[in-house]
Amino acid sequence: MTSTSTFRIPKAEITGAYGALMKLFAKKMLGGELPDNGYVYFHHKPVLKAVMSFENKVSKWDRLDPNLKSYAQLASAGAIGCSWCLDFGYFMAHNDGLDLAKVREVPRWRESDVFSPLERAVLEYTEAMTATPPTVTDEMVAHLVDELGSPAVVELTQMVALENMRSRFNSAAGLQSQGYSDVCELPLASRP
Repeated sequence: MTSTSTFRIPKAEITGAYGALMKLFAKKMLGGELPDNGYVYFHHKPVLKAVMSFENKVSKWDRLDPNLKSYAQLASAGAIGCSWCLDFGYFMAHNDGLDLAKVREVPRWRESDVFSPLERAVLEYTEAMTATPPTVTDEMVAHLVDELGSPAVVELTQMVALENMRSRFNSAAGLQSQGYSDVCELPLASRP
């Protein structure tokens, strides 16, 4: 994989026992390539450890359908313009066995005819939540609670907030597509 990141915060040298664990994790879970954000976070190990601990806990959440979760994360990353997050999100959707024909359409969901009314409501909510300032309405939330239930809407809301954090961090740090999605069969559609 070839990184196109500009690294506004210089890459840290990955050393020591914790660095060795990170490299082992990358080899096992990501095909050997350490994520570019790992090089940035390694400058501040307490932040790195906190983020990794939280991400590990997030991976165990199960109240929201995995497809909806993936669509929301990609829509948020796309709205922010984080190519690294879109690249990695598409890679994760591929690895999770999600329908890539639909996943690839997320950046142009308004023009695409592959999404159900519920999926469109999730994508609209995601964009409204990601906007600055947010444009979420009472009606959007009520509709999603009726369709998904409160626990799933709480998870959806936190996933969108988390993807906002990820995408804004990676964008500000100058991180760009790293080539994770090259293993996928279909390219991610671009916005019209």
